[in-house]
Amino acid sequence: MDLTLATREEDGRVVVAVGGEIDVYTAPRLRDRITELVGQGHYDLTIDLEAVEFLDSTGLGVLVGGLKKVRAHNGSLELVCTQERLLKIFRITGLAKVFVIRDSVISPTG
Repeated sequence: MDLTLATREEDGRVVVAVGGEIDVYTAPRLRDRITELVGQGHYDLTIDLEAVEFLDSTGLGVLVGGLKKVRAHNGSLELVCTQERLLKIFRITGLAKVFVIRDSVISPTG
C-alpha cells in the first residue's frame, strides 16, 4: 500500500489528508510535506488521518517532529482521527495528551 497526500486550505489552516500506510518506507514523504509547508510559512496544520490504514512508530515520530516544527513558530498541528485502532496507538503512547485530536476537520464553533 502506498501513501497519498492531498493538501488544501480550510478555515485558515492547511489540511493534509493522508491515505494509505504511514510506515518506515512512506513516512519520509509526510515529513517532507510538513517541512515544505512550514518552510512556506504555514504554521497551523491539520493532519487528516481518516483514510490511514496503518501507522507505525516511524509515522508517530514524523507527527511529533511536525508538531515541534510548527510550535517553533507558535503554530499548531492538530490531528483528525476517529478510527479506534489508531486512537488506541495515540492513547498507549501518551500522544493523545500531546496532540489535539478532532473527529472532523471542521473546527467547533462557539
